Amino acid sequence: MDPTSDTLAVSFEINGRAVTVHVEPRRLLSDVIRHDLRLTGTHVACEHGVCGSCTVLLDGAPVRSCLLFAVQVDGCKVDTVESLATPTPEGGLKLHHLQQAFHLEHGLQCGYCTPGLLMTLLPWLEQNPSPTEADIRQAISGNLCRCTGYHNIVKAVQRAIALSAEEG
Repeated sequence: MDPTSDTLAVSFEINGRAVTVHVEPRRLLSDVIRHDLRLTGTHVACEHGVCGSCTVLLDGAPVRSCLLFAVQVDGCKVDTVESLATPTPEGGLKLHHLQQAFHLEHGLQCGYCTPGLLMTLLPWLEQNPSPTEADIRQAISGNLCRCTGYHNIVKAVQRAIALSAEEG
C-alpha cells in the first residue's frame, strides 16, 4: 500500500487484457468491473452472493464478484460475459453457442440474470457435456431468475449442447 494514498495497485487479466487498477482495499470486484473497467455485462442485484447475477470466472471457476474484494484478484485471470462473443472479420460479433441457444430458446426475458447464468454454465458444461435435465436444474440452482420459471433456460442449455456438438 502506498503510504501517501489509500489505494492499492491491483494487476490482473480481464477478458484476455492485462489491466492495473488503483483501488481502496474494501472495493468490490463487481464495482471495479462495472464502474472502473466499464464492463457492464456483469450485473449486481442482491449484493449478498445469493442471486448469481454477478458471476464471473476467476481462473476458470465461477465466483460471485460481489463477494470478492478487487485486491483478491491480483495476478489472476478474470472473464466476464463480454468474453464470450468473438469479433468477426466484418466488425460484428459471433455469439458463443451458449448465447445463441439462450436467444433461440427464449432462455431470457428481462436478461438481468443471464450473464451470471452463462458464466456459471460455461465451465460446468465443459465438465458435464451430457447432462440430464435434472443435472442442468441442479447446476443453475444457485442463480435466481424472476422472469422465466427456468423451463426455457433448461431448454437453452440443451440447445447449447446440441450447437456445441454441431460445431465440433
